[in-house]
Order: sequence, then C-alpha cells, then structure tokens
Amino acid sequence: MRILMGMAENETDRDAMARAEARHSTDRVLDTGALRALAHPLRVRIYDILSQYGPQTASSLAERLGESSGSTSYHLRALAKHDLIREAADRGTARERWWERPVGGVSFANPDAMTTPAGRAATQLVMNEFLRNRNDQLLDFVARGIGGETEAWQDGTLISTATTRLTPEQSKELSLKIMALIDEAVDTYRNQSGENVRPVSIRADMFPLPSFGEQS
Repeated sequence: MRILMGMAENETDRDAMARAEARHSTDRVLDTGALRALAHPLRVRIYDILSQYGPQTASSLAERLGESSGSTSYHLRALAKHDLIREAADRGTARERWWERPVGGVSFANPDAMTTPAGRAATQLVMNEFLRNRNDQLLDFVARGIGGETEAWQDGTLISTATTRLTPEQSKELSLKIMALIDEAVDTYRNQSGENVRPVSIRADMFPLPSFGEQS
C-alpha cells in the first residue's frame, strides 16, 4: 500500500511540475522598451500596487503614494503604452479611469536587453526597486507582526531560511515544485473576497551561494 501511495504522490508531483514549467514558459519576457518604461521608482511601486491590491485609479494611487493625481496619471499612461497595465474594462467613468495589471507571469530577465548598456541599466533599476519594495514590506510586517497582528495571522505566516546542497538539476526540480504550489494557491484564491481576506505576499527566494572563499 505504501509503495502504491508513494508512486501516486510522485506522479502527482511530476504532473504539477510539468504544469508549472509549461505555464511559466509562456510568461511575458519584458523587452527593452517595456523595461525602460518601467525603470522609474514610482512606476515600479505603481506596478506593484496594481499587482498586489488590484485595480486602482490615479487618485487612489496618488493618495497611497503621497503624489499628485497628475503625476500618477502620467506614469499610468507610460506603463499602459507598453501594455504593462491596461484600463479595467468593467470599471470607471468618463471622469475617472481604473487601471489594472493583466493576469499572468512577467519576467524581467531578458537576455537581449542585457546586451546593451541601456538594457542592463533598466533591468538593474527595475530589479533593485522591485526587491527593495518587497524587502520594505517584509521589514514592515516584522515591525507590525510582533504585536500588531492577530494571533491567527501570526500563525498563518512563514518567514524561513534554509540552506542545502543541490545540483542545478535538483535546484530546478525544487523550483518547479514550489512554483506549482504557489500557482495552485494563486489560481484558487486570486479573486477571493470577504471577512478577514487580505492580500498575502508569497516569496520564494532560491539561489546558489558563492563557493567558500569566492567573492560575493
């Protein structure tokens, strides 16, 4: 019985990994133009808010970011020009436009963009701002979470770091397993609403460490 169950679990794992690999093979790889359009700290923050909190207006973004609505409107149009965001078709009026980030994965890692100084600079700025925002959110949660969150939310939170020794192939396999779990949760709960429902950031950082003695 245990052997059959183990085989079924392995089959399920392989199926989930295959689906994750196929799904993310269609992620949009941002070209140099889109990367350069995004390469502004305020635009990265706007893009992040639309990703995490859903559709917003220039006014709601301005209030959240401490900017003027004219400024956020300008940056929204710049992002929309490269299809990074779009107008929410089922919202808005002639006086107030709502904007959303299209569903689907996006990759900042474009090998072609990295062949030019402008492309490398844009990629670096976008990645730096994106990761800085995420790190700021994590540190803010830690500051709040020690005493500012309910016990239920504290119990539902995981902040963990581990180290193991892997080959590139094993690292890819683990990455696909993690992506499959995240994809399942996102697909199941993306549009959930109701009491005690909040946006939850899911992070999976996995990368090889320098060899011992190698400069980091």
